[in-house]
Amino acid sequence: MIRIGIVDDHQSIREAYQKAIEESGEFRVVGSMSSAALADLWCKEYRPDILLMDICTEDGASGLDATRRVKETSPRVKVIVMTGFEEISYIPRAKEAGADAFVYKSKSFDYLLQVMRRVLAGETSFPEPRTIPVPKGEAPLTEREMEILRLLCKNRSRSEIAETLYISESTVKRHIRHMMEKTGMNSTVSLAVYMVSGGWINPNF
Repeated sequence: MIRIGIVDDHQSIREAYQKAIEESGEFRVVGSMSSAALADLWCKEYRPDILLMDICTEDGASGLDATRRVKETSPRVKVIVMTGFEEISYIPRAKEAGADAFVYKSKSFDYLLQVMRRVLAGETSFPEPRTIPVPKGEAPLTEREMEILRLLCKNRSRSEIAETLYISESTVKRHIRHMMEKTGMNSTVSLAVYMVSGGWINPNF
């Protein structure tokens, strides 16, 4: 029987997933945990076939960071990243981390089981990524602009952003100017507030 691991900070969700998964008769949950911090070590010990990985887990541990570690140390484990937040950068970041699929928690258990079967068959499954709405005629924000935007929402200065992304401060300023033009915002503060309050960016994960 296919072995499943679950990482989620809510016990009720872990229990609900386990019940639905095992009732299918195809899968067996071999363990679960509330924090992604040690997910890579857990996978090496318990050797699941699929790991359901929440993004926002206990003690601030990022499921995206854990996904990268799991795929580096246990590449045969299929990782399905899951979240209840529609943060705009989660899907591309999950792909970059090596995830095999991405599922919003609002989807049904039947949908999750379908995705699990697909990844076992060697397929990947990702929803269409969301884009930040911009005025008609403007191009969407680029991947680099999104990186800078996430750091702005973490209250990083231009110099700190430049150092983090290994680019010049003038390049950071140019990207910020382009984001202002595309979104119609008049300050980085208003842009950050709009993104965080609208659920486009989750600065904590």
